[in-house]
Amino acid sequence: MNTDPTLRTHEISVDGVRQVYHVAGQGPVCVAHSGGPGTAWWYLRMPALERHYTMVYLEPVGTGASGRLENYDLKTYATFLAAVVEDLAEPEVYLLGHSHGGFVVQRYALEHPDRVVGLILYDTTAVTDQEFFAEAMAGVAAYTSVDPGMPAAFDRLTTATDDETMTSALRDALPCYFADFSGRKEEFADLVAGVRAWSVPQAPEPFDLRDQLGEVKAPTVVIVGTHDFICGPRWAEVLRSSIPGAQLVELKDSGHFGHLEQPAEFAAAALSLLSGGSDGATSGA
Repeated sequence: MNTDPTLRTHEISVDGVRQVYHVAGQGPVCVAHSGGPGTAWWYLRMPALERHYTMVYLEPVGTGASGRLENYDLKTYATFLAAVVEDLAEPEVYLLGHSHGGFVVQRYALEHPDRVVGLILYDTTAVTDQEFFAEAMAGVAAYTSVDPGMPAAFDRLTTATDDETMTSALRDALPCYFADFSGRKEEFADLVAGVRAWSVPQAPEPFDLRDQLGEVKAPTVVIVGTHDFICGPRWAEVLRSSIPGAQLVELKDSGHFGHLEQPAEFAAAALSLLSGGSDGATSGA
């Protein structure tokens, strides 16, 4: 149950399946789709953006209070996102997609270009090919110098078939997603302890939108952490070069969670759409 008075919770039904979303803030509407898939939405809450955007946070289907399905694919996630946008009754919205949520908002933007006034693509990618996964696993392997158990944590994370195992594995794997977790361990301890994940069965499907992203007309900012092992600068540059006029902001002291590691710099990048431009690469200085 939501006990936060600043957060307004809504519920709709999509083909008989419950979709919950939360609203906070003021200003133009920005719909945020969290990553995962299967991760609780609340890690993505961004109070700094709520001072300028009316932030709408989905609880992705299969997580939290939203309904469960037998299988999940990008078409399904995009359908539920579309239903939320329709329920908001806004002619145009900004979209923010983090990680896997970035896959979803890219697809939605291509299918509903007239409904998108701006895109914030955050630590995400336009393609998940063999090179993408090989690079990610190399990043996990490199983290063994800090935590020898990290590869085993990712093995559990990628093979989990129940919610308890998924949650436990994500908590163990989460340090790898930060630029300097060991140096800021106390700061992020509550996040790790409170994280929750659900097992959402994924049917293997190709994901490569590089040849389609040239159709995106909405102003776009791509935000990436320099130390993001899974959706790092290489993949952010693919997005920037694929979307006409896209701006790229690199957070020098962040991994996969720049909104937590460098919140002021992240907010400045995300708010650049409201001022019509970006100042380019952002450092943690």
